[in-house]
Amino acid sequence: MNNNEKSLLNVDYGIGGITTHLRPREEGDDLHSETMVLNLGPAHPATHGTVRIVAELSGEKIVDADVELGFLHRGFEKMCETVDYNQVMPYADRLNYVSPIINNVGWCLTVEKLLEIEVPKRAQYIRVIMSELSRISDHLTCLGASAMELGAFTVMLYLMQAREYIWELIEDVTGARLTISYGRVGGLKADLPEGFAEKMHKALDGTRDQLDKADRLLTRNRIFIDRMCDVGTISKEDAIAYGCTGPFGRASGVDYDVRRDYPYSSYEDFSFEVPLGEKGDNYDRFLVRYEEIFQSMRICEQAIKNLPTGPICVDDPHIVLNPKEGVYSSIDGMINHFELVIFGVKPPQGDVYIPVEGGNGELGFYTVSDGTGKPYKVHVRPPCFVHMGTMKKMLLGSNIADVVPIFGMINMIGGECDR
Repeated sequence: MNNNEKSLLNVDYGIGGITTHLRPREEGDDLHSETMVLNLGPAHPATHGTVRIVAELSGEKIVDADVELGFLHRGFEKMCETVDYNQVMPYADRLNYVSPIINNVGWCLTVEKLLEIEVPKRAQYIRVIMSELSRISDHLTCLGASAMELGAFTVMLYLMQAREYIWELIEDVTGARLTISYGRVGGLKADLPEGFAEKMHKALDGTRDQLDKADRLLTRNRIFIDRMCDVGTISKEDAIAYGCTGPFGRASGVDYDVRRDYPYSSYEDFSFEVPLGEKGDNYDRFLVRYEEIFQSMRICEQAIKNLPTGPICVDDPHIVLNPKEGVYSSIDGMINHFELVIFGVKPPQGDVYIPVEGGNGELGFYTVSDGTGKPYKVHVRPPCFVHMGTMKKMLLGSNIADVVPIFGMINMIGGECDR
């Protein structure tokens, strides 16, 4: 190799923060080859409109990559500081908007910890049921979309039909399918409707049927296995070092689940397993999410079977709105209603961090109260933001065709990633 060739080995073309290389000639290699820089996103349909991956290719292999998350400019954390605690609920819905109820529950638990209150047992069980239904819809969306991106379009249709059963169930309870605003500080918006248990069992049976069809078609399919096995591998040690949680971390063997290790909303009352992978590759991530759906259905069935009777909100007019008849017929009720609407819930001064098990992993809210009706400071720990930090490591050495499946199995949700 002459001096001119050596000087071109590391030429920075200023493209996406990566450096292009001349591949040194190997012995007996007469070809003079250079790497190629390829942009994937943000206009690519699989990259959610914000993510840009600048990949440097040597043939089909990725030798370097720069992953840019981009911005949605949502400003969730600052917006929370301009409204009262209950008015944060619609903003929380739009973090991971595929499993919004879990976000609602996490926020409510955070404020309730500041208030040092505990909601009635019935409300806790309903929160568990709705959270697990939300988790099922999240996993079905991820698995269906990932299957479609590998060409398994029929599997996507099966799983979207299963999700439709779940969303119809959620709509019966909350009045909405996606951004539901069902949580309330001190309880819930409303109780379960009449006949919910029967509808839930029917919906879960339909979901199992669709999952069985997808399983027979896909999970032992030779093409699918070849595309997913040993692709995007993250070791257990690396997953822990990056702070990976949820199905992404558990696929690498990280045995951690907030529901089991730090129970909330009476999760300690339920029996369920935490599925783990071994390799930490795309196939493990697929199977872990698949099995978690069955575990979530198991939790829902236990909760509805043992659902306690009683109220769904704490009995405190300074935290929960009075019933309308009390507002219209009592001066105290009217005053309490007026103050709560105008000034909001007023937790004492302090700060608290509460984690819950979101669809993608540990979703945590750190909140500071200054004693007024608005949060002084809010910070969110979004799991998929952490997981996106691993993407470059997973891309290096992979083929260009593996970029979309690797990204898909991270299950990056833009609203959660860019708070």
